[in-house]
Amino acid sequence: MMLKAVVFDLDGVITDTAHLHFLAWRTVAQEIGISIDETFNEELKGISRMDSLQRILRYGGKEGAFNEQQRLALAAKKNALYVRSLASLTQDSLLPGIREVLAGIRAANVKTGLASVSLNAPGILQALGIDHAFDFCADASRIARSKPDPEIFLAACAGLNVSPREAIGIEDAAAGIQAINAAGMLSVGIGPGLDEAGIQLHSTRELTWKCLTDFWASRTVLIRN
Repeated sequence: MMLKAVVFDLDGVITDTAHLHFLAWRTVAQEIGISIDETFNEELKGISRMDSLQRILRYGGKEGAFNEQQRLALAAKKNALYVRSLASLTQDSLLPGIREVLAGIRAANVKTGLASVSLNAPGILQALGIDHAFDFCADASRIARSKPDPEIFLAACAGLNVSPREAIGIEDAAAGIQAINAAGMLSVGIGPGLDEAGIQLHSTRELTWKCLTDFWASRTVLIRN
């Protein structure tokens, strides 16, 4: 079976906006009397905005303190702070090796997709100067279930017109790896603690086209045997 598509997460894989998310959430949390740190912020990786807010409220013991309208207002405030901080992103904000691996995938005539729950993903790709590098970006606004549900990865494969069995997914969060696996794709994990990934890499510096093709070849041989 040929590899026909590679589907990327955004935050922590293509660029590192996790700290920007943290600063925005910390500001909103402080205003409602909840203190969060970067260790807790790790739990929000790959999680949608409203699910992230729900986790913060639960963490602070205030899960029932706000009605739906108030929760929506808090989420909107966080997003406004986050979007403002995105002005700092440039083409230099790409993580190491990403530009090269995207070029390698394109040269091999393999499709590229994006499976990010960020509603700001199109603007981020444009700021990074790589919006042209993706054949399809799953629309986060049309995704009903957050990772670890596979919905967004299945949507990306459908948009690329490939079977999940013909694709590799790349993630830096446990919830994302679980989503890729549940979709029936091969999974690549970036960073520590991703034991469920088909292959774990220390950083995006190791994410090369040769790495992906070697991984694909090794796993498809195992499947055939």
